[in-house]
Amino acid sequence: MSSGKRLGFTLIELLVVIAIIAVLIGLLVPAVQKVREAANRMSCSNNLKQVATAMHNHHDSRNALPGGVGKFGCCWGTWVVPVLPFMEQESLFKMYTNWGGNDATGIRYNAAPNITVSSTRYKNLTCPSDIPNSPSGGIQNHNYVVNFGNTTMFQADVTVGTTVIRFGGAPFVAYAGSTSDDGPVNAAGATGWTREYGRPVRLTDITDGTSNTLMVAELNQGQGLDARGFVWWGGAAGFTTLFGPNASDADILTGAWCNAANPLNAPCSTTSTAPPSPFSRRQGARSRHTGGVNAAMCDGSVRFFQNSIATTTWQALGTSAGGEAVSFN
Repeated sequence: MSSGKRLGFTLIELLVVIAIIAVLIGLLVPAVQKVREAANRMSCSNNLKQVATAMHNHHDSRNALPGGVGKFGCCWGTWVVPVLPFMEQESLFKMYTNWGGNDATGIRYNAAPNITVSSTRYKNLTCPSDIPNSPSGGIQNHNYVVNFGNTTMFQADVTVGTTVIRFGGAPFVAYAGSTSDDGPVNAAGATGWTREYGRPVRLTDITDGTSNTLMVAELNQGQGLDARGFVWWGGAAGFTTLFGPNASDADILTGAWCNAANPLNAPCSTTSTAPPSPFSRRQGARSRHTGGVNAAMCDGSVRFFQNSIATTTWQALGTSAGGEAVSFN
């Protein structure tokens, strides 16, 4: 005979339990993702603090910030190399050869032993919110680049519409004086070369004040065959503040790879025009954080800048001697 007691759950009861669990998961997952992103953003901020500290230690040791690029630009190392010993990477720094040279004086970043340095993934140069990428030959993209000023990497005045934007100096020198590309790459071209890309800058040269001048900011690593974050090459080593954080304006990567077809990448082009056109070599600060980017100031502090920051304010923060009155608190 039946005892009258029911064993287990009815189908309706099981469906109700499953529905409740699904609702709870739906509520929990976004919360977990939000907490994870907050942790990633904090980790990214800490990375920038380490980079800024390394820059200051380099300044204390060498009496100047490192050059943004080498004397001849392009392919023989950027600011990353001289700060390596100040990021606990002394052995890799000693391994790198021909920093600031040209093809007549030695190898590039992609030849042995330099490729060991450039193919290393550096944790404190990598934002955990982004997707690590190695676009060519095992050489790594990274997430932090130095401030090349408020116009383009040619560091000259530009005209946007009818508005002339005066170049106001920068804490890192890129291709100042150029109208097209890099300097000579061989002995014949280097003879008589008087221009000096990447000239080191002292903190005392930053007359706008170190707390009002950007030093290092985030950008997203280009996905696929894309040079954004390819910081061993001069044209990808810095950002400019011509347009604001995470803007829809195209990055211009002259002589490099651009993969605009990938939906993870911002707009880009490889076609550059000479100043005063604003469509010269440039790349903007970008991140995968919600609402803005992290950046380190020249005084070593780190701030989060909203995408909504006024373009004029962002441009003023990009200058080292522009004389603008800046308020961004």
